[in-house]
Amino acid sequence: MKKYFAVIGIVLVVIIIMGSCKKTSSTGTTTTPTSVSELSAGNETIFDESASAFGDDFPVISPILEHTHDFGEVIFNEIFNPPPGYANAYYTGVGPIYNNNSCNACHGGVGEGNPPPGGGSVLTSMLFRISSGNSITSGPTDVAGFGGQLQNNAVAGIQPEGTVNITYTYINGTFSDGTPYQLQVPTYSVVSTYIPWPAGSLISPRIAPRLVGLGFLEIIPASQIESMAGPIPNPTIGDTNQINGQPNYVYDFTNNQSGVLGRFGWKAEQPSLKQQLCGAYNQDMGVTNSVFPQESSYGQAQYTAYLASGANNGDPSPELPDSELYANVEYVQTLAVPAQRNGTNPQVIRGAQIFNSSQAQCASCHTPTYTTPADYTYIDPQPANANAISLLTNTIIHPYTDMLLHNMGKGLADNRPTYSANGYQFRTPPLWGIGLVPIVDPQGQYLHDGRARNLMEAVLWHGGEAAGAKAYVLTLSASDRAALVAFLQSL
Repeated sequence: MKKYFAVIGIVLVVIIIMGSCKKTSSTGTTTTPTSVSELSAGNETIFDESASAFGDDFPVISPILEHTHDFGEVIFNEIFNPPPGYANAYYTGVGPIYNNNSCNACHGGVGEGNPPPGGGSVLTSMLFRISSGNSITSGPTDVAGFGGQLQNNAVAGIQPEGTVNITYTYINGTFSDGTPYQLQVPTYSVVSTYIPWPAGSLISPRIAPRLVGLGFLEIIPASQIESMAGPIPNPTIGDTNQINGQPNYVYDFTNNQSGVLGRFGWKAEQPSLKQQLCGAYNQDMGVTNSVFPQESSYGQAQYTAYLASGANNGDPSPELPDSELYANVEYVQTLAVPAQRNGTNPQVIRGAQIFNSSQAQCASCHTPTYTTPADYTYIDPQPANANAISLLTNTIIHPYTDMLLHNMGKGLADNRPTYSANGYQFRTPPLWGIGLVPIVDPQGQYLHDGRARNLMEAVLWHGGEAAGAKAYVLTLSASDRAALVAFLQSL
């Protein structure tokens, strides 16, 4: 089905001639760690400060796993084309409706996506989840005629579902010392739909997150994450000034099981990397797979037109076969984590003190350190990953996340519930690698919808449980604010 056999042959030749199981990046700036804390992921920390810092594989890896990683990277970067029957098909299966045609197109440099600069409706690395309701057990309810995600592109002869226009207004404020700041406030409107947009439908903006270190986060015991949760909060959006993380329990489509701890996605709506990737292939690109075998347009007018075109010659097999899926999963699982930098710099040390202070409480949600378990068994065994576990287990890691949901306040609320996540809760994103975002993507922005143009803006958008922390940051001196940012930039 796919034409990658030449690529596989080249990679196999490389494996045969390899004499070492250690791979060192040939790009970027390498430095010697000045303290153990700079080893963000133990032996699998990478000392690369270049634009490729998020795309390095583990520096200590076996030849067979490196082969699988490299094959997964080919799939990650490959542009998918329309199915057979359309011109110029190579890696096929995109559409009939989709958001983008490759993983890398949204995760440029394996990093973040962005909203369109200055607003507008041309979405390239940003998507919108949509729903008409929600079930705590089965998740958001699809919007009739549109599904669970708005697809703004389509193959020839098919209409895109629509797009979203983004406009900004601005909030001006001052720190206690009189220094001004400005926050941009996005407003979203669904436009250019192929059928009328149903009134009352909910939308939630999402930019693509960076992918480093996710293999480690996948194996942290659920009991350890759950132990950090607080009591179930009163469902209000107001500023609570009380840290109270909550787990999201979701449906595991791989194992047909409900009530599984969510770990990935802006709402912690995905229980595993495999499901996260399968959902992205299916919804973002319209590429079917063994977990989501139906086209994202199933039941819609686009799907009827797709069948009528004779596309894919009626072939019901997944457009992404398991051999490629497993390689792609293992690729993401073995993406190395950049080292923390400047750990002995006095300004960075001061910033760390503020970050960890009882006033700022940043570390209450952005939990700095874990030790991964000594052993781990995947519920869904993946043959290509059989030896990856030994590289992920029994490792001290510094991801700066509790993977729990937190009330972020009215300002950031998307007002769209997802399983047990309400409309103002978001999962704490890991911070490792965040200081290299401007290098990997100079236009990179922050938070779930990219509204924050710099790290301080991201801090100032915190509300809800973090309202007290924001109030404390507003009282900081200019030097302490610079120190806090310097610490974040060191991660």
